[in-house]
Amino acid sequence: MSFVMMMEGHLAWGDKPLLDNADLTVEAGQRIGLIGRNGTGKSSLLKVLAGIEKLDGGELHTQNGLHAVYVEQEPYFPEAPTVMDSLVLRGKLDELPDEKMRWQIQSRLSEFLHKFGLDENLDLKKASGGEKKKAALALAFALDADLLLLDEPTNHLDIDAIRQLENIILNEFKKSRSFVTITHDRAFLNRIVDTIWELDRGVVRSYPGSFEAYQRRKEEELAAEDKARADFDKVWTQEEAWIRRGIEARRTRNEGRVRRLEQMRIEREQRRDRIGKIDLNLDAGERSGKVVAELEGVSKTFGDRCLIKDLTLRVMRGDKLGLLGPNGVGKSTLIKIILGQMQPDSGTVKLGTNLQIAYFDQLRSELDPTKTLQETVSPGSDWVEVGGVRKHVIGYLGEFLFPPHRVNVKVSSLSGGERNRLLLAKLFAKPANLLVMDEPTNDLDIESIEMLEATLAEYPGTVLLVTHDRSFMDNVATLTIAPDKDGFWTSYVGGYEEWLKWRDKKGKEEQKAAEAAAAAEAAAQAEKAQKTRRRNAKPGLSYKENKLLQELPGQIEALENRQNELVELMQQPSYGSKAPEQIRADGDEMQKIAKELEEKYALWEELEEKQSLAN
Repeated sequence: MSFVMMMEGHLAWGDKPLLDNADLTVEAGQRIGLIGRNGTGKSSLLKVLAGIEKLDGGELHTQNGLHAVYVEQEPYFPEAPTVMDSLVLRGKLDELPDEKMRWQIQSRLSEFLHKFGLDENLDLKKASGGEKKKAALALAFALDADLLLLDEPTNHLDIDAIRQLENIILNEFKKSRSFVTITHDRAFLNRIVDTIWELDRGVVRSYPGSFEAYQRRKEEELAAEDKARADFDKVWTQEEAWIRRGIEARRTRNEGRVRRLEQMRIEREQRRDRIGKIDLNLDAGERSGKVVAELEGVSKTFGDRCLIKDLTLRVMRGDKLGLLGPNGVGKSTLIKIILGQMQPDSGTVKLGTNLQIAYFDQLRSELDPTKTLQETVSPGSDWVEVGGVRKHVIGYLGEFLFPPHRVNVKVSSLSGGERNRLLLAKLFAKPANLLVMDEPTNDLDIESIEMLEATLAEYPGTVLLVTHDRSFMDNVATLTIAPDKDGFWTSYVGGYEEWLKWRDKKGKEEQKAAEAAAAAEAAAQAEKAQKTRRRNAKPGLSYKENKLLQELPGQIEALENRQNELVELMQQPSYGSKAPEQIRADGDEMQKIAKELEEKYALWEELEEKQSLAN
């Protein structure tokens, strides 16, 4: 069953085509990851599916009564005292005519807020970007949509929140429901989608399977496309050379050849060239000292919360150190301490020699929105020097996919992805042997992320990396450090997957130890209770108890005899031919006898123990 069907869809932004004769279908139960380069129109396509924007041409058919819910990249929250109050307004829950339905949705909303670790009474003005994103997602799940449309749902979320989102989708999102998500998180795509949509040059191509399956097939397609284009261009060059000779063409009157060349010219003009790739080159500057930073017994506390406790760490030249953990756990604090920008409460920090530091800030605070791209990258000059190579600023910005006509636009006019690319261009325009990367993948497309990975992998300097992109961490980090709830940080070789294995192993060990401790405590409490009962027990048996003690052996014997009779009866070959009602009755009687025997044995033991205490 098709939820949505688009046929020959056209959509443009100004003179730029976003959809060009695009066809697509969303089937019931389908889970789609929408990918593509920044600026290709992914968000616009999602808004079309949500009914927020209209196609310029073509047809869009949706199933009658289809309930679609859209979560934008930066969710809008109406003004209200608390997060819950704002979500009620955002979801228009007060406008629902069915009171029972309204109560059910609010109940589910509270449940999902709890799963994301959010207090529904949180002051909206104090809510962070990550908390707002989790709240918007909680509402989307609570609304129980047929079609869920998510634009970069993992942005601003820490790894634990991303994993929780994955678990909700995998375990609680109904199989009959569908979703389309835009995301650059490759690990997220691999876990939750069964189809990849690639928006490329106005065309939506569908690839069944995970992101990894898409990558393999895409590589094959690009190789075939490159070969076909090379063959075409070779023939086209030959034909152009022939026609330019002119005399031979007119003399031979090869009209068929001329018509073929005309058709080839049309095809070449209409050919969709691939969007260029970002070209990253890092200048590692002068070599730093062998030891970049050395921390000994470092601790840091804010208020009553200990973020770092007794940390000893050595960062060596060439290390790619990844910092993992939830938001607010102290990653930024630790980086500031490592760089000497913040003093610890105790312990010592020694910085290495000859450090040239470049800082990638996720808030992009180093970008002045009033300046142009050229002024940002190369203030007061038309040239930059990278790795000893002098480049004109227009050409250099072109390596970061900024066309010449945009070098003088203001930073304020850039999208999130463009600002990230500009910040990379600014950082890489000066030598640095220590890179601090705080969420560098936010708003970047997958291809740019992979290029950044490759660049950092070959970078001879040192990297301090904070990211919630698990694949990026795995592909870049050579050493990872993460805290526990008490502020103790543990370092180990590898990236996210290694940390996850360590955490899961530690969790199992802690659970096992907790279960053993609980069992020991339960046993101790039982023994204590038994001693108390013995201490408080009245000496001797009452007349009634004494009589019961004498009668119990006979009662038990009678029950056991009847139990044996039933067993012998059931073992007879002809027993299976008895009426079903009789077989059921015999089974019920066996269960009743077993229960009575258990009770009488327990009572017998209790009375005998009481009698022995009196003697």
